[in-house]
Amino acid sequence: MATNVYGASLAGGTFDFVSFVKQPQTIVRVLSWLCAIVVFATITGEGYVNPSVSGETTCMFNKNDSACTFGVGTGIIAFLACVVFTVLDAYFPHISSARDRKNIVIGDLVVSGAWTFMWFICFCFLANQWSHTGTDVIASAARAVVAFSFFSVITWALLTLFAFKRFRQGVGDIDLGYTDPANDHTTPYPPTHPYTSGPPEGYQQSPFTPNSGYSGEGGYQPPAY
Repeated sequence: MATNVYGASLAGGTFDFVSFVKQPQTIVRVLSWLCAIVVFATITGEGYVNPSVSGETTCMFNKNDSACTFGVGTGIIAFLACVVFTVLDAYFPHISSARDRKNIVIGDLVVSGAWTFMWFICFCFLANQWSHTGTDVIASAARAVVAFSFFSVITWALLTLFAFKRFRQGVGDIDLGYTDPANDHTTPYPPTHPYTSGPPEGYQQSPFTPNSGYSGEGGYQPPAY
């Protein structure tokens, strides 16, 4: 019987905040959350510069507004995903349905894998645009965005690994606790043989069966007077 399904014990018990915070998955998810904040907050606050007196602002990454938009969008969605899955991680041990747990783990695996790829694209895009940028921008802000984009690739790759391990662990736990009835040979009933007559082996006639008044042809005994 399985006692652990998809990386968490069976539903029940109280929420242990200290143990939850110390989990490697929780720590990495918080780091991913912080990296996302740094990326989109830095671009939003310092990513647009006004190098001329025309009043128009441009993106600090080679004046390419697409670079800033892509970085902000990737960071905001990553931030929201971290919040959602952190809440689900906290509630996960209290979910009694194995199907619901499986759906959450698969969702975590898909989102983490997708955002590992998105952060890699974001890092390559921003690093490339920064290499073609002049010196009339705030270099520290641009470097921070590029650096934390790279850190996000690492943290989301770790989250993908954690989700994949939890998925594999869940599949194994359910297999251990499940027996296909067609392959279950522990039934207590005796086997029957269709080509043999008579009761099954080990069968005993009930002692309470009344004896018939007939013992065969000519076997009738009249009552004595």
